[in-house]
Amino acid sequence: MLKLLKKVLQVGEATVKYPYAPAILAPGVRGKPAYDYSSCIACGACASACPANAITIINNQEKGRRKWEIFYGRCIFCGRCEEVCPSGALTLSEDFELAAVKRENLITSAEFNLEKCQICGEFFSPAKEVSWILSSLREEGLSEEELEERHTILKTCPCCRRILTIENYRKALTSTIE
Repeated sequence: MLKLLKKVLQVGEATVKYPYAPAILAPGVRGKPAYDYSSCIACGACASACPANAITIINNQEKGRRKWEIFYGRCIFCGRCEEVCPSGALTLSEDFELAAVKRENLITSAEFNLEKCQICGEFFSPAKEVSWILSSLREEGLSEEELEERHTILKTCPCCRRILTIENYRKALTSTIE
């Protein structure tokens, strides 16, 4: 027994005083996703990639708004949202202490305006996403004429775009037959 006690004293403490001292984190530890509203384009890629369904997207067609929400109580810190986010709005932080008294304290949400279709007037896509796509195309070196054409296409909902494509296809067919 004395040999064992002597060995324990030689080795020292094997545990950390975590609640009373800061935790020592390993490099690359995955904590809760940190959300940056200013760079989010509300595309919904994070919501479709989240295996725990912690991220939800809700469209309000009447008001033309999209609500983005993350519930950290469901989050499993897998990092899929960070991988798929095209604008870098979600990054995993080292913050893992998520104790909360109320459920509302574990929810982060944001609202975005939806773009209105220039033909039918229906809301269909986040305005920030359309602007982000246009700025990405501008960075790729598209001319102003090509950008204006893309801008017209991007401000048209998928249903109207499909109808326009079919009409253009029919016009092309009739002009080649005549």
